[in-house]
Amino acid sequence: MSQPFRLEAGGRIDRSQPLNFYFNGRAYQGYEGDTLASALLANGQHLLGRSFKYHRPRGLMTASDAEPNAILDLYVMPGEEDQREPNAKAPLVPLHEGLSAASVNCFPSPRFDLLAINSWLARFFPAGFYYKIMQNRWLWNHFYEPLIRRAAGLGVAPSQPDKARYENGWLHSEVLIVGAGPAGLSAALTASQNPDVRVLLVDYQPELGGTLLDEPSRINGQAAADWIASVKAELEARDNVTIMTRAFCVAYHDHNYLAIWHRLDEDRLTPDKPGAVRERYWRVRAGQVILACGEQERPLAFVNNDLPGVMLSSAAVTYAQRYAVKLGEAGVLVTNNDAGLRSALALLDAGLRLKAVIDVRVSSDSAYSQALQARGVELLVNHSLVRAKGRRRVSSIEVAAMREDGKAITATEKQEIACDFLAVSGGFSPAVQLHCQAGGKLDWDEEKACFCPRPLASAQVNPRRSVGAANGDFTLSEALAGGAEAARETLLALGYGAVSLPSLQTDAEPAAEETPLRPLWVLPSEKDWRQGGWIFIDPQNDVKASDIALANQEGFLSVEHTKRYTTLGMASDQGRTSNVLGLGLMSELQGKPIPEIGTTTFRAPTTPVTFAAIAGRETGQRLAVIRRTPMHPWHEEAGAVFEDVGQWKRPLYYPRGQEDKKSATARECQAVRDAVGIFDASTLGKIEVKGPDAATFLERVYTNRWQKLKPGSCRYGIMLRDDGMIFDDGVTARLADGHFLMTTTSGGAAAVFGHLEEYLQTEWPDLQVYLTSVTEQWATVSLAGPKARALLAELCEDELSAAAFPFMRFIDTKVAGIEARLFRISFTGDLSYEINVPADYGLQLWTVLMTAGRKYGITPYGTEAMHVLRAEKGFIIVGQDTDGSMTPSDMGMDGLVRLEKPDFIGKRALSRPDMALAERKQFVGLLSEDPEAVLPEGAQLISEANQKAGAKPPLAMEGHVSSSYWSPACGRSIALALVKGGRARYGERLFTQLADGQAMACTVTEPLFFDPEGLRQHA
Repeated sequence: MSQPFRLEAGGRIDRSQPLNFYFNGRAYQGYEGDTLASALLANGQHLLGRSFKYHRPRGLMTASDAEPNAILDLYVMPGEEDQREPNAKAPLVPLHEGLSAASVNCFPSPRFDLLAINSWLARFFPAGFYYKIMQNRWLWNHFYEPLIRRAAGLGVAPSQPDKARYENGWLHSEVLIVGAGPAGLSAALTASQNPDVRVLLVDYQPELGGTLLDEPSRINGQAAADWIASVKAELEARDNVTIMTRAFCVAYHDHNYLAIWHRLDEDRLTPDKPGAVRERYWRVRAGQVILACGEQERPLAFVNNDLPGVMLSSAAVTYAQRYAVKLGEAGVLVTNNDAGLRSALALLDAGLRLKAVIDVRVSSDSAYSQALQARGVELLVNHSLVRAKGRRRVSSIEVAAMREDGKAITATEKQEIACDFLAVSGGFSPAVQLHCQAGGKLDWDEEKACFCPRPLASAQVNPRRSVGAANGDFTLSEALAGGAEAARETLLALGYGAVSLPSLQTDAEPAAEETPLRPLWVLPSEKDWRQGGWIFIDPQNDVKASDIALANQEGFLSVEHTKRYTTLGMASDQGRTSNVLGLGLMSELQGKPIPEIGTTTFRAPTTPVTFAAIAGRETGQRLAVIRRTPMHPWHEEAGAVFEDVGQWKRPLYYPRGQEDKKSATARECQAVRDAVGIFDASTLGKIEVKGPDAATFLERVYTNRWQKLKPGSCRYGIMLRDDGMIFDDGVTARLADGHFLMTTTSGGAAAVFGHLEEYLQTEWPDLQVYLTSVTEQWATVSLAGPKARALLAELCEDELSAAAFPFMRFIDTKVAGIEARLFRISFTGDLSYEINVPADYGLQLWTVLMTAGRKYGITPYGTEAMHVLRAEKGFIIVGQDTDGSMTPSDMGMDGLVRLEKPDFIGKRALSRPDMALAERKQFVGLLSEDPEAVLPEGAQLISEANQKAGAKPPLAMEGHVSSSYWSPACGRSIALALVKGGRARYGERLFTQLADGQAMACTVTEPLFFDPEGLRQHA
């Protein structure tokens, strides 16, 4: 099987190992060492897909993870979709036997795409067009939005679960080096000299070397490839060095916490290998970080610069030198800097033919330009590439002389040059994404026309250093020296002794000085770029130069606003190929220097990461772990209907016969009020708070007092966030002087534990307090109802009378012969006991209580009945009756707030004037005018005046229903709600506004419907 565009010699591919692969259903062949991108080019495939918005033909632009165009879907075999990987970047996909890829965003094929009609209708889709068409809401809802959603998107998500394995992991290293180019290798050689220093070297490419793999440079007398091999061998021989290739550092967080996405299995979509892990997502803590991430070459903008066959000059060199790809029969290179001229020489050295080199600078007399002319290449200086021509691939270009100011062309007649590939170089930008994510700042380098990392304040305490091209040092000698020096400074900052710098000698620099770069962003043509034309700045999102002008015209002057209005820099390359061009155009439009325009925010991840890698093994049941109480088998046998609460399976109700939820719940509620009910409360969060400062800690965590609580007593408390809003609640018991047992809501246990630990570790490290989660160590059974004491007295050794065992106390005792901690607390408003026993005895205790309680009419009840019972008493459930904006005062809990205390979390926030506004929502009760009608939970409430006037939405909302039930004890429906100024509105009529336009009348009342004196729970 031929590869018509494979060079006869050269490259780092293994020609002895041919590999068969498929693209859009057709068979092709490449070699071991190819990427999918290089193999496609070697087979003459330049048209790889269609653009996002206009569906214009697109091909490869880069050879790196910044690729904006060559986004493909991968399959196991042609036509098999169960293991599809969507939106893979072709330069990052190692070729393997049987790999199958397909174009995205085109139908039925990239050569003939029906949606290419969008390019003919482009005048109707300018930047921000969707904002304008939203003005007609009916058309937007029924026509525009559905149409846009159907047309939008790139790849297709897989329909079946991924069968591969993915993992997460933690790593620690004294020195993390991101990037294994010349600067990174130099840094690794230096830092790893100390055997006590753990060095982690990561690079996203499949082999070490970076740009050295494409250069003819010599280091210490060795060819670059030989030097890389020797350095790799030396590093691998050191036990303190870990090397990761195909590893993307995708995020840099505070305190030198970084995330690394490591692609392990090159045969990504072959059938599963037993035990094979395809990807790992590493979370790394590093003592010091050296950023040797390299640079990103920028394109130049001109008419039709998005045609397949147009690529960055560095990418052209990579494909020719590293992969032995013949990009075409004849090419042209256009540049504004000497690096582009070096690329032209490298392409010639690889065996490609260049018909011309276009240098947009006013003059070009460096050693590189002289070398090109000596080799017979036509050099057109101070010329503009007016336009590229072609349909599905570039076929020729038009060239014309420019004015010296670069604003316009001077020739009336343009020279046309036939070519089938075009390499462009618009300068280089350091890869500063990680530096900025870590909080670093940037400075504009006028000479190099790029943003470079601003040096940090102190070299001895810097947590990170940028070196090589990532620091704006683009020469090989600067990269090697900078990497070694950064490693030396890093070891000193870590407290290790000085190390010797390795001797790294490179080829001599050219005798003649380089000609400075000329920062032209859009090459001039007959038409001003502001007036339109196919001049693309962000090729993936189809952002044209004229879109930047339109955003400026419509007042979007901030770079962040321009980004959102035009989608500039929002593609999968995160603006690495487009941002500086966009800033240059904004600078020209606004008459401001680029530093005043600023940059957008660099957010993680720096390159798209698979969800599978982030999830690791936490998929399926591991994603949402199912937790079951010790009594779960009994609940299942009893036919309980379960609900999920904070990962727990909790019985919602226990139907008998043909009972529905309402009937079963009513029966269970009545049993609790008339006899005795039994409830599984094991899911409540339980945290032991222990230490000499435990009481002080609780004083700061809760709003009420805890210092004087006596051992053997319990107290209800609420905790707030910093903003003064209710975070959680629960009962806490004092087991001993420095020992408390805190209970939390079932769903909030983990969040509360993290909240408490955060304050102990970051705000109050001086407190001697230790927290232990004991939720699963205890099984909790609640008995509630007027006959609860009689039943428990048969099984308990201690006196349980009201005088001997009053409300809000606990005792250590035995129940049915089991060591137990018995609490006298109630969430039902009835006489209640909570029995805590070791988890292994939970089922035994439950069974004994059920047997002994038959003569008392014992009835198991679920969470639905519990909700009804507590609502009858007006007890709140945090997260249901609170919505994250409720203070204790809003909930009628002022008595639980002790503002005279020195401090507690949220105290200062409670003093804000807005916290005392009369119109704040307050916790109230509601009684529907029709006693049989249960108000819908979540229903919005409107005033009687609006209802009578027949006002139409949108209406002013007075509040909403937070809880609503049928109450057997009250013989009617009841509801709890949050209403503006609610406590001053008792007796006022409100109406629920339902989705279907209907309304139900109700009356605001006190949130207490049963046993207002509280006689039953104190019985």
